[in-house]
Amino acid sequence: MSINGAMLAGVSGLTANAAALSTISQNIANVNTVGYKRAATEFSTVVNAQTQGVGYSAGGVQATARHFISQAGQLQRTTSGTDLAIAGQGFFVVTEKSENLAPSDTRLFTRAGAFKIDDLGYLQNTSGLYLQGWPVAADGTVNVDPSDMTRLRTINVGSVGGAAEPTTRVGLNANLKSSQRPSEAAEQAALAPPGLLAYDPTSATRSMASYDPAAPNQGTRADFQISVPVSDSKGGARMMTISFLKKADEPNTWFAEIHAPDGSVENADLPLKSGLVKFLPDGRLDTGFAGPNALFPDTTKATITLAASGAAPGPDDNGVWSGSEGLAAQTITFDLAASTGGLTQYDSTSIVQATYTNGTAFGNLTEVKIDEAGFVTAIFDNGVMRKIAQVALATFPSADSLTEVAGNAFRVSQNSGTFNLKAPGTGGAGLLGAQQLEASTVDLSTEFTGLITTQRAYSASSKIITTADEMLAELINIKR
Repeated sequence: MSINGAMLAGVSGLTANAAALSTISQNIANVNTVGYKRAATEFSTVVNAQTQGVGYSAGGVQATARHFISQAGQLQRTTSGTDLAIAGQGFFVVTEKSENLAPSDTRLFTRAGAFKIDDLGYLQNTSGLYLQGWPVAADGTVNVDPSDMTRLRTINVGSVGGAAEPTTRVGLNANLKSSQRPSEAAEQAALAPPGLLAYDPTSATRSMASYDPAAPNQGTRADFQISVPVSDSKGGARMMTISFLKKADEPNTWFAEIHAPDGSVENADLPLKSGLVKFLPDGRLDTGFAGPNALFPDTTKATITLAASGAAPGPDDNGVWSGSEGLAAQTITFDLAASTGGLTQYDSTSIVQATYTNGTAFGNLTEVKIDEAGFVTAIFDNGVMRKIAQVALATFPSADSLTEVAGNAFRVSQNSGTFNLKAPGTGGAGLLGAQQLEASTVDLSTEFTGLITTQRAYSASSKIITTADEMLAELINIKR
């Protein structure tokens, strides 16, 4: 009967508009939820099969919720360094537990990047979900796989201890006085044969490294010395000294030694490296001077290498760290010319303008930074920066088809397609914005307008039912 069909169509209208009201209510309730994606109720007609010659039978309407998951919200600045937002496509990969993850454990996807450091050092958002990323190896590489979730790890910044960096490069900016008068040791070294007090870098009693001011006949006093602070593999403060002695029989030429006066190397009375340095007539260092007598015979390899504590020195080692130190092997490159000014010989007072070294002493973690490429970097109070992990982003062929779950997160569905893991800023994935959060995509003006139209549609559907009821009542009254 067409009147009954009209009543049922009205009921379907009430049901559909009630569903629309529920969707609008959810949107309004989450207007301030970080990373929330608005939903909308879309209506479609229901048409009953019609028989020819019979009156029309209304089918009504049905409601379907549509989630605008791929719609991006505005990014808003915050004060927390662990707040993250995605500028572009992609979702954070998160898990419900931080440790002992198995391949069967659920991986969820979210745009809610309000992360904080929990009591165990893991990055956890306000819904209690833990951020996943690729760990950074000791050599700085990242093992990225677009389809292997098991390579991801929960990012932990609390397990990062102190850090130290050994010195690997030394640069000098210093001047040696060109009119320096050669010392007696240098003059006796120019004799044939050399005198008893002649400078000899191979002798433990006549080298500059063995000089002892308390013992007049012990070692050779340098004309000028440059002290260079270096850091060992444990961040310990060490001292390297570069000593210079003006050569008596050859202009613009100096004897040079590199040694460790603090006893941190074995055989400290002998230099780690010795030889000649030459200068051009204009006072600049002669970088073309090489050969067996030069301080660095190969100007492209101006290095000294110290073997590990207790190890036997190799053919390319210049010394060995003291056996009691327990230090790792270390190579230090000396830059005597490329630094600003470099090593010069002008007729001015011998002076050190500056020394440039890398490497740092032991330092403690002070800050965690996340850059736009997703690298989580630990910053220490000694200036060392160490990359811990790289945040992974997941993209989908149809992000709007993901299944919504509690906690403002989503799960893979049959219609969404499989995920692809990407580093931020690569393969179509968006860049990360630190100290930013993605706002909800809800527009209150749109939602309140939807409330009005939904209310009117609901009232209209109820009128269908009351009208059909009145018509049925008229029909029943015919019998009277």
